[in-house]
Amino acid sequence: MKAQVYLPEDVMVRRALDALMSALGPVEMNRFLTLPRQRRLDAVQRHRQWQATLDKDQFFDLIFEETAVETTEE
Repeated sequence: MKAQVYLPEDVMVRRALDALMSALGPVEMNRFLTLPRQRRLDAVQRHRQWQATLDKDQFFDLIFEETAVETTEE
């Protein structure tokens, strides 16, 4: 198996910028690089948001209905 050789960071950044410049042009490249980054939700926040919209009774009916079907098929 051949060992992987990584580019030095400065070479990698230069090649990436050159690729963006040739594909987008200077204005669109700058626009792309300055786009605001969306922050990912923390797993706990995402879970709490999911729970806030959850109908407990409907959820339990769905889960236990599937379990009942599985046990009767065995």
